[in-house]
Amino acid sequence: MADSQDSQDTPTDTPEKRRLAQEKKNERYVWWYLAYFLFGIHIVAFVMIYAVTHAK
Repeated sequence: MADSQDSQDTPTDTPEKRRLAQEKKNERYVWWYLAYFLFGIHIVAFVMIYAVTHAK
């Protein structure tokens, strides 16, 4: 009987729970992509600042 109750608590129980779990996962990926993008922009900016300040 405990097995049937455990299976009801899984995120794959209903389509709504599956959709919410997938949406949460996708949102987490979006934040990671945004973080990498912003980090990359800053690296490019620092390289450009270095290049301009050290140009002859």
